[in-house]
Amino acid sequence: MRLPHPIILVCLAVLCGCTLDATMKGVTLGGTGVITATAWRYILASFIMVGLFLAMRRPMPGWKAIRFHTLRSIAQVTSSVTFFYALTQITLAEAVVMGFTAALMIAPIARVLLGERMSPVTVGASLVGFVGAAIAISGEPTSMPEGGTRVYGISAMLVSAVGYALNIVLLRMRTKEEDAITLVTFMNVLPVLFLLPFLPFAGALPETNTWPLLGAASLAAVGIWSFMTLAYARARAQTLAPFEYTGLIWSSLFGYAFFQEIPNVRLYGGAAIIIVACLVVAFETHFTARREARAAAAEIAP
Repeated sequence: MRLPHPIILVCLAVLCGCTLDATMKGVTLGGTGVITATAWRYILASFIMVGLFLAMRRPMPGWKAIRFHTLRSIAQVTSSVTFFYALTQITLAEAVVMGFTAALMIAPIARVLLGERMSPVTVGASLVGFVGAAIAISGEPTSMPEGGTRVYGISAMLVSAVGYALNIVLLRMRTKEEDAITLVTFMNVLPVLFLLPFLPFAGALPETNTWPLLGAASLAAVGIWSFMTLAYARARAQTLAPFEYTGLIWSSLFGYAFFQEIPNVRLYGGAAIIIVACLVVAFETHFTARREARAAAAEIAP
């Protein structure tokens, strides 16, 4: 079976991501608490991933790897819970745009944890990107989630972006040692273990009418990594990166169609600045690696 073009695959991955966001927003606005919704999103996805892990007979990682993934999952759970909470406070498009800033936080976090150097271009582009974020949130949207507080939502999104960036940097330390199936299995199973103790206090079961949405969210979560893995295995990151920002289109459409959200025009102006800044950082990082390796750009793996 011939796979679609990598650009189509990455666009499908982004669509899955926006579907996950929209369905989780529907679950939380439907009366299910954020902790409960997040826990069950991971529980259902864990059933899928554990089944794949066993079916493909992947070897169980050692205790050192398990300890590492356990610590990394703290950042992941923090990012997920704060993101899904933010969806109850601000519009879907605002949350996705603020999530773009995570790409700007990866370089400084990698500088601290991995000792990776930051070029002046990267520093400058990152600062410009955060200016774009300030512009994006400066305008009030035409509609807001009922009872939402923008300050809480934006603050939660910034925490989520830091947690996501930290999670990505930590994953870099394992991608050469473990395959995607193993990584994603741990990315779903370990958050369940962190969230289970909170369920008796947050509400053990979601609202009855939200189970189909949670099922869709879990399938979408698995779809994200599946399409991304296939896409980035066949094309360079610099080719595919711009298409990840199609998430703004999907989030705007889903927000309007399902939640009657109409973002302010400033959001799109700020988003454009953030996207350009993220692309500059991505390309600069790529060419810095080329210079340090003294190799042609085409010889550096994505």
